[in-house]
Amino acid sequence: MKALIPTWPAEDIWQQVEPVLPGFSVEVLASVDSTSSELMRRARDGRLDPTLLVAETQTAGRGRLGRQWKSSAAYEGTGVVPALTFSLGLMLAPQDWSGLSLAVGVAVAESLDPTPAGAAPRIRLKWPNDLWLDGDRKLGGILVETATFTAGAQAPGAARYVVVGVGLNVLPVLAEGLTTPPGCLRELDTRLTAPRALQQLAAPLVHTLLGFATHGFAPFQPRFARRDALAGREVTLSNGQAGSAHGVGDDGALLVHTPGGMQAITSADLSVRPRAGTS
Repeated sequence: MKALIPTWPAEDIWQQVEPVLPGFSVEVLASVDSTSSELMRRARDGRLDPTLLVAETQTAGRGRLGRQWKSSAAYEGTGVVPALTFSLGLMLAPQDWSGLSLAVGVAVAESLDPTPAGAAPRIRLKWPNDLWLDGDRKLGGILVETATFTAGAQAPGAARYVVVGVGLNVLPVLAEGLTTPPGCLRELDTRLTAPRALQQLAAPLVHTLLGFATHGFAPFQPRFARRDALAGREVTLSNGQAGSAHGVGDDGALLVHTPGGMQAITSADLSVRPRAGTS
């Protein structure tokens, strides 16, 4: 059987984005270790133009806290792209970087699951960087990394190079030993492919990043709250503390009520899990 070669909407995405992001380009690779790692390598070499880099296969995809993220090996050699994996790199200069991964999650979820007001969204957002489908099944994840290459770039409001990496399961995940049950985009819409999903979310993601640079996370807070997968649930922190989640602040911090009072959780090295049986 001849392998199916996906058609990526690179030209369409470029036409939508380039007017608001001059110098923007779209590149699709058959295989790379990690789209985020590749963009960071290019940035260290001085290549800082805004770039959307897509990989049909990632061999060493990275997630938060050093976790690996890669496509299911069961689809290798079939010509099928079972997951959408891409990174967007650009220079950005927000006054405050807090909450960026949450704003990205809002953009991705709303683009793929544009739920009418009053209806329950199927894609939920699990603080700080996961997308869940129909409950507690992991649809994908987000990894945001920043780097500075010039003196003074750490000052508030100074431009830094940011890479936003996104990985989404498009087809069922054929793997064992996962700590969180997986979900996939085909369950949301049987017409979705990796290229079609990219076309739906690429331009909104760019507009979200530009809006975040101007206004910060606060305008995204109520939109995140609508999809907050942890709100009202009992949670356990990786440091052993337990409490109940009460949404996020306007800086993106997770608010957890513990026996010691309300805590604003901001550490990028802290993991939060809902307790089994809570909803």
